[in-house]
Amino acid sequence: MASPLLGEFMGTMVLILLGDGVVANVLLKRTKAEGAGWMVITSGWAFAVMAGVFTAVACGSRDAHINPAVTLGFAVSSGAFAKVVPYAIAQLLGAFAGATLVWLYFLPHWRETPDPDTKLACFCTAPAIRNLPSNLLCEVIGTFLLVLVVGAMFSRAVSAVGPVAGLGPYLVASLVWGIGLSLGGTTGYAINPARDLGPRIAHALWPISRKGHSDWGYALVPVVGPLLGGILAGVLMRYLRF
Repeated sequence: MASPLLGEFMGTMVLILLGDGVVANVLLKRTKAEGAGWMVITSGWAFAVMAGVFTAVACGSRDAHINPAVTLGFAVSSGAFAKVVPYAIAQLLGAFAGATLVWLYFLPHWRETPDPDTKLACFCTAPAIRNLPSNLLCEVIGTFLLVLVVGAMFSRAVSAVGPVAGLGPYLVASLVWGIGLSLGGTTGYAINPARDLGPRIAHALWPISRKGHSDWGYALVPVVGPLLGGILAGVLMRYLRF
């Protein structure tokens, strides 16, 4: 039953259920965590990554990318592109499923929350200052850092000096936590096309109480930026022979 595609689907679903879930928990009205703040959100996303990676591996994906930009970056680094499209489809579907579960989980709280933008933020990202070239650059740099450092963690040089394999999910979670704390305040650090696009589609499709628009004018930034960042990191990893 287990398979790489099932692993990528399940891992991404868990990632989004917990990741979008922590945003909803902090932003929606009348939850017990309302107003808990940025530290809680970044911590929740880090734990979401850890849980998603473990789930992906257990369900059949030893890669456990749960992110099309990571899949593309490692494809560029290795020169093997066969997994890019099927993984990306599984990841996007998993993200949509995870966002759907978030909508259902917090069902009474959407009506209690008057601001449509707050509801949208529980699904996908938006910039603090809307400047599309700058926003795109932030997503490129953030994802470049993500893919490069993940590549470094599992590189031959690092693996030779420590038990990286067993610690991998914790290390990647710590990295995402660090990116959120250090770089996340400008665009919400999507750094993952599936993480943003799948939930944005869910927001557009489901009858969320008194929702607004899904901000499709911004939607390309958290898709194109991470893919470009992943490609750049892949090129550098190939050059450095990670």
